[in-house]
Amino acid sequence: MSDEKDLQQQKKEAAERAKQLARERIAAKKAAEQTEQTLEETSAHSEKETSEQEDDLELAKKKAAAAAKAKAAALAKQRAKEAEQTESSVGSEDDLDLAKKKAAAAAKAKAAALAKQKAKETANEETDDDIAKQKAIAAAKAKAKAEALAKQQEGSGTAASDDEIAKAKAKAIAAAKAKAAAAAKAKAANAGGAESPEREETPSPNQPLLDKYVKVIKEHLGDDVLEDAYINRLSKDVPTLVAKKDTYYKIAEFLKYNEQLGFDYLSELHGTDFETHMEVYVHLYSYKNHQSVALKVKLDRDHPEIDSLVPLWQGANWPECEAYDLLGIRFRGHPNLIRIFLGENWIGHPLRKDYEPYDVEV
Repeated sequence: MSDEKDLQQQKKEAAERAKQLARERIAAKKAAEQTEQTLEETSAHSEKETSEQEDDLELAKKKAAAAAKAKAAALAKQRAKEAEQTESSVGSEDDLDLAKKKAAAAAKAKAAALAKQKAKETANEETDDDIAKQKAIAAAKAKAKAEALAKQQEGSGTAASDDEIAKAKAKAIAAAKAKAAAAAKAKAANAGGAESPEREETPSPNQPLLDKYVKVIKEHLGDDVLEDAYINRLSKDVPTLVAKKDTYYKIAEFLKYNEQLGFDYLSELHGTDFETHMEVYVHLYSYKNHQSVALKVKLDRDHPEIDSLVPLWQGANWPECEAYDLLGIRFRGHPNLIRIFLGENWIGHPLRKDYEPYDVEV
């Protein structure tokens, strides 16, 4: 009985220990689950806090960027304002400079107008003196002519009347007055034009031709054979060569026979009285090159004489006779230099600026 009792007691104790162990396991499991839950909650909380911190950091960055942008915009605005003020200041200085330039230009124009007026007054004063001189010269010439006419008529048995002499004097004085007025007008025009600035001209299309002619001539004849060379704007931009008296014929001969030039046709030759000198103008044409050139030479007005171009171009024959007839220019070497309009007995040369008819009634 005692053994059974012990056995029951042992069973009972074993069952109690099993229950106790089961309770401990359950408690341990619950504790483990609670610990795990706590860890999960802690982790979740940590992640949440980290996320919140990241959000706060991102927000702080955005706020910092916005603040920097606003500061940069304010700085840019300030700089733009300063630049505008600077430009305004520079604009004021430019306006001041422009005003100064306008004032200087106005003063210069006023001075030019005053100078022109003074030149005109001076020209008028000179005109009066010139008219007086021309009248005196004309009166002397008229007196001499009248005396010569009277002497001639006395030799022929007839006497000149006082009316005829007075009429001749009056015509001579009127001619001198007109000449003096024209000279005064030319002086006034020159005085007025001297103050005006030269306008810039575009280069002539014939400038290369002129450069070519001058280069070839200087290469073959020397650097000192030409007195001048230019483009004549008033005559269709023709290249113009001004020869010296002693090189006139040599240059003309070179212009005709040089292979690069070949000016085989003389289209024009005439003379002009410029009061200070005479001038012969020759226009040549090259059929081979389809090019033109003008050749000029200045002559002494009191003894106008130059070589004839008839040996080079037969077309110079009659034009040279015409220049001799109307201007008194003599051409050395001309085969038959005669007066072709007025006749050999005509006194004087009508295209001279100082020409006065011998017979005032004609």
